[in-house]
Amino acid sequence: MPVHAENEATLVAEAREGKAEAFTELVNRYERNIYRLALNLTGNREDAEDVLQEAFLKAYSHLDQFQGNSRFYTWLVRIAVNEGLMKLRKRRSDKSTSLDELVETEDDAVPREVVAWEDTPEQRYAKTELQSILSGAVESLEPTFRTVFVLRDIEHLSTQETAELLSLSIPAVKSRLLRARLKLRQRLNKYFTRG
Repeated sequence: MPVHAENEATLVAEAREGKAEAFTELVNRYERNIYRLALNLTGNREDAEDVLQEAFLKAYSHLDQFQGNSRFYTWLVRIAVNEGLMKLRKRRSDKSTSLDELVETEDDAVPREVVAWEDTPEQRYAKTELQSILSGAVESLEPTFRTVFVLRDIEHLSTQETAELLSLSIPAVKSRLLRARLKLRQRLNKYFTRG
């Protein structure tokens, strides 16, 4: 067993015994990864923060249900993915507007908030435009494809881990990932094809 996983198992055991500092260490270790995952799934900072909090809250309150068949991190990712998908379902029925969503203008979509930049205006525009194009393409994927794409290509989980997290077969993960990549390529072609 790798040292990192062994240390993780010790922290989980201590957290189960009621040692708050052990769970705090698990939070500190994984919060950036879970936040990034949630942000990639939801495409919205506020929703990602909610998913992050809910995932850790559920993990803490259901720690006794963690059986140790997989890594704690894998279990936590599964909780976060479920929370993210619930957030997406809720968003479809919610008509409120987030300040993190893009504002549609005549020419393009621009962020609602102003961010401090170190780059020149030209560099800032190019980065913002590219990020907007890429994020929009990923967000336009159906949740079943987006989730597999985010877990495999952005979070770099293995096919096996992704299959376990989503309760899918390995061929199903491979098929969804291929379809997601093809859909993304098709959507991004118009931006990156010369001529």
